[in-house]
Amino acid sequence: MPPTRAPERIETDRLTLRRPAPDDARAVFQTYAADPEVTRYVGFPRHQRMEDTHAFLAYSDRQWTTWPAGPYLVHLRSTGALLGASGLMFETSLRAATGYVLARAAWGQGYATEALGAMVEVARTSGVRRLYAVCHATHHASARVLEKGGFTLEGTLRRYADFPNLTPGDPCDCLCFSRIFEFSSGTEGKCVA
Repeated sequence: MPPTRAPERIETDRLTLRRPAPDDARAVFQTYAADPEVTRYVGFPRHQRMEDTHAFLAYSDRQWTTWPAGPYLVHLRSTGALLGASGLMFETSLRAATGYVLARAAWGQGYATEALGAMVEVARTSGVRRLYAVCHATHHASARVLEKGGFTLEGTLRRYADFPNLTPGDPCDCLCFSRIFEFSSGTEGKCVA
């Protein structure tokens, strides 16, 4: 099944997820990307300057041009306030990674689980067969979000990823979670695990 383009805007019960635009730079920088606590367990270096955020937006545009989807900014539907980001990072048309980062004010309210659910649906309808996510082995809140999102823990990847805001240059253990989608000819994908 050929990949299907994802919508650039998605609405859930409480959230609007949309493709980033160049004029989002200041809000991204101020809301989450420059916050040391928010970026502690992410795979990108904390943004030090607006140029870092502009580089992220350029990366996002390249992903959307190359693949069926890319990063999404997560907004509160009721107010339009930026809460953070999620998205899909394709490795092939059949395999993609997902993740999420939310501003501190958005923690503990179920927004990450809701955004993750939207990414699962985007992956499924785009023809992804394996959707996965990794998190730092001690980041229990992120692991719990993945479990609530229906992801299965596959195991621990030893010294797998660099967390540049935590231990730069020293790879850390990560937990690997996945969702697998089965497709049969002429049918939509269904999750099998």
